[in-house]
Amino acid sequence: MSNIHSVILDEDKCMGCTNCIAHCPTEAIRVRHGKASIIEGRCIDCGECIRVCPHHAKRAQSDAISLLEDFDFTIAVPAPTLYGQFKDHYSIDQILTALKSLGFDDVFEAAEAADIVTNELKKSLQKKEEQIPWISSSCPAVIRLIQIRFPGLIDQIVRLESPMEIAARIIKNDIYPDKKNIGVFFISPCPAKITAVKNPLGSKSSSVDGVLAMNEIFIPLHAAAGRLEEVEALSKASSWGVSWARSEGESHSTEWSETVAVDGIDNVLKFFEELENGKIKHVDFIEAMACPGGCVGGALTVENPYISKARIIRKAGMLKEENRGGRLIPNTHAVLGMDAEIQPKQALKLDEDFKAALEKMAMIEDIADSLPGLDCGSCGAPTCRALAEDIVTGTAKKNDCIFVLRDEINHLTENLAELGSWMPPLLSDEENNK
Repeated sequence: MSNIHSVILDEDKCMGCTNCIAHCPTEAIRVRHGKASIIEGRCIDCGECIRVCPHHAKRAQSDAISLLEDFDFTIAVPAPTLYGQFKDHYSIDQILTALKSLGFDDVFEAAEAADIVTNELKKSLQKKEEQIPWISSSCPAVIRLIQIRFPGLIDQIVRLESPMEIAARIIKNDIYPDKKNIGVFFISPCPAKITAVKNPLGSKSSSVDGVLAMNEIFIPLHAAAGRLEEVEALSKASSWGVSWARSEGESHSTEWSETVAVDGIDNVLKFFEELENGKIKHVDFIEAMACPGGCVGGALTVENPYISKARIIRKAGMLKEENRGGRLIPNTHAVLGMDAEIQPKQALKLDEDFKAALEKMAMIEDIADSLPGLDCGSCGAPTCRALAEDIVTGTAKKNDCIFVLRDEINHLTENLAELGSWMPPLLSDEENNK
């Protein structure tokens, strides 16, 4: 994986249909000359474009399982969403044993790390004095959305690492501290997690060495699960940790009354707008998930999110509650806490000079006011304001708008008609004298 982002475009498959630009929450996609393009500075790798593209022109760039060969000792860290991809008669131990059989030396559940985070989050909520609600740090797409669209909410993000990152730290620092050339591989339901490893949020570097897409590993994993002769007792997570795979799983696990869970990127956008405007009251903790239904709705899953969610609920209900809290890990704060600041991210930089930037902003407002305001997307930009921004930054022209172009053509036609009826004065006088 060499790019900053995991979501990439296959231009050969792109038909320029503009379906993606209507669904991108940060207006990171444009269609020009019949092909889509992704604006890297705006993309949050939420995977919405992967989900809605009818031509499969968007995909997530993940690691190949052959990368395991680069390490002497490898550990798989499956997201609990993986369990919901399998029918009920496949136990979690069966799934983990099958995963191990694909070439891993051990497995460590991200759900167990979620148990550890849950305990820390519960303690933090009990000490909480601020009246403003905290926002979960578990969904990297949501964190990047806050960076770009809601920078004023950054201070409300919980300063705890994601279960994926915590699992990798625990593996390397506490479980296998003496192992050399150890590789930790996360099994991901979404592209945002892939990007979080390549371009970490809240940490200087990631302890994860590779990310395998869930939809790419599922077929060989399912086959391996069906031919197992023995099943190892590998599952150590509780119902709390496993429930993080679905919406409300994290918030319910805190056993805190003033919590709210929001899932689906459009719903998260609307909720954060109300939060920023001071309309959300009496809430201590917000679980915000970019994917519909939570991680079970990730763009790299294979099962219907509602089916997967139901399976997660049933599988979680069969787990032992004494597992809550995970293994006893020393130096908990060092393991769980973020070690880098989350900074606001400027999606649109108009000019290095402040005065020039203000002038260009005024130009954008003027151009946007002159456009029809229909946000039809025919110009290749998601909204009329986005087109105005593109015009000012030099990546589009005003007559890319079909309505502006129509008016220009009509005006030109009227001018041509008037010109066609016009006669030079000399000829006109001669005609009049006859």
